[in-house]
Amino acid sequence: MRRLRIGMAQVNTTVGDFKGNTEKILEAIAEGKSLGVDLLTFPELAICGYPPEDLLLKPKFIEENLRSLGKVVDGCLGLTAVVGFVDAKGDIFNAAAVIDDGKLVGVYHKIYLPNYGVFDENRYFQAGRECPVYVIAGIGVGINICEDIWYEAGPATTQAYSGAEVIVNISASPYHFGKRNSREKMLGTRASDNVAIVAYNNLVGGQDELVFDGDSVIMDEKGKLIARGKQFEEDLIIADLDVEAVFRTRLHDPRWRKATLLPENQQWNTPRIVVSEAPSSIPKPPLPQRQIKLRELPGEIYDALVLGTRDYILKNGIKKVAIGLSGGIDSSIVATIAVDALGPSNVIGVAMPSRYSSPGSISDAELLSRNLGIRLLTIPIENVFKAYLEVLAESFKGVKPDVTEENLQARIRGNLLMALSNKFGWLVLTTGNKSEMATGYTTLYGDMAGGFAVIKDVPKTIVYQIAKYRNSLAGKELIPSTVFEKPPSAELRPDQKDIDSLPPYDLLDPVLTAYAEEDKSVEQIIAMGIDEEVVKRAARLVDSSEYKRRQAPPGVKITSRAFGRDRRLPITNRFKGC
Repeated sequence: MRRLRIGMAQVNTTVGDFKGNTEKILEAIAEGKSLGVDLLTFPELAICGYPPEDLLLKPKFIEENLRSLGKVVDGCLGLTAVVGFVDAKGDIFNAAAVIDDGKLVGVYHKIYLPNYGVFDENRYFQAGRECPVYVIAGIGVGINICEDIWYEAGPATTQAYSGAEVIVNISASPYHFGKRNSREKMLGTRASDNVAIVAYNNLVGGQDELVFDGDSVIMDEKGKLIARGKQFEEDLIIADLDVEAVFRTRLHDPRWRKATLLPENQQWNTPRIVVSEAPSSIPKPPLPQRQIKLRELPGEIYDALVLGTRDYILKNGIKKVAIGLSGGIDSSIVATIAVDALGPSNVIGVAMPSRYSSPGSISDAELLSRNLGIRLLTIPIENVFKAYLEVLAESFKGVKPDVTEENLQARIRGNLLMALSNKFGWLVLTTGNKSEMATGYTTLYGDMAGGFAVIKDVPKTIVYQIAKYRNSLAGKELIPSTVFEKPPSAELRPDQKDIDSLPPYDLLDPVLTAYAEEDKSVEQIIAMGIDEEVVKRAARLVDSSEYKRRQAPPGVKITSRAFGRDRRLPITNRFKGC
């Protein structure tokens, strides 16, 4: 039996933390060696963290990355490892180092450099030109990086037809909900089309707006899942690969003999590099059974928000956060996520009631704080609001009160939160959701003031879903039922409701998805059966609010197209959607 024991280290790296990243890699190598792993893999750019962005333009960053790789090479004894790093050979390359028993035996350069959505790799890297096949423990192994495997006739196919029976893809693939299914379908197709085992090693962790979900997988030569990593957690996935089954399947597959998937003008060299002719003769310890429980929606969205929030705060060296608690659903879910990410002792709620705050909202904020076990500060804003009105009375003379006075209250609250932040070093978490960010139903320097926007990419209808999900996990009303029952309101004027300014969220959110995420025209959205006035009104609001979104803090991306990194539109712009 020809078998290969593979390990995939699904690690949470930090951009620029060369010491910490190197230590993680060496720890995983030691663990992999103790478990008899023949081949151990790590995610894309594991040495320097992903994405490094313009740090790649700093020569010192590249040099430190290469020094760290040297330490990994020296410490990689008794097995073969594949580690992502930045290679510098005249230009810089997104690369995978192949290390065997203390020696660097090969380097693969990423061929397909994504330049869409959140990716800007063409800005930094030169594309590779070779598709080597490495003989590891007597087995042909093709190694490629992230985007390379998404192409039907890409490097994986070239490597398979050049003798690779196992395809290793090291990746840093950001999360959005629904991506797992499409990603696994693609990987299963690559495995079955190329009649090769596919081992896909994904990064895990939060980096600014991005969350990497891990969820690494191994597919057999028929496209069947044989191993899976945890989602949103570090993990070491180890499996014994039956490579003999690849040979048997290829014998029975007539497509294989015709090499139908190879492009006619094959442009890549395919050198064969022998690393080790036979597997280690040292007996391998038995592997424990793995049972990974998958999160479904909305649970996986909630987990992504917790991981993204935790990593943004802790990786930036922040200890505590402050949240303005209004008694509404948005601030309630942000506080709950923060507690799950950091623990209740590191979360401070701040209630800032005004003349328009309902008794129910005040009591809901107090009850939520008790349920979460967090400290609650209560700072009424009435006297400050009166002082603002007095100061502006002469300037506003003869002009009726309007949204200006409403926004004053939001800005007073933002000022108070930022004062607490300055005084105590607390990071302010803003509480606006994607529906509000899309339509500009937010106040600059008011409820937008803060350091991290936890739910800025979460539509309002999904906010309710994840809040109900979290209550179901707790088995009790962690978020009070009254928060769900009352109509959404900013409470900045008497009897105010969100629907005074916006269409109902169950009508609005599908329009926003179609218009802002899918780039459908107003006419196409109306043709979907949605009310014309709702569609046109939503489109106008989205088009006129770009200047606000440019000034919003970063926040966790959970949809296929988030504002900011994904969707980039000019502020000065005379083209309108309707």
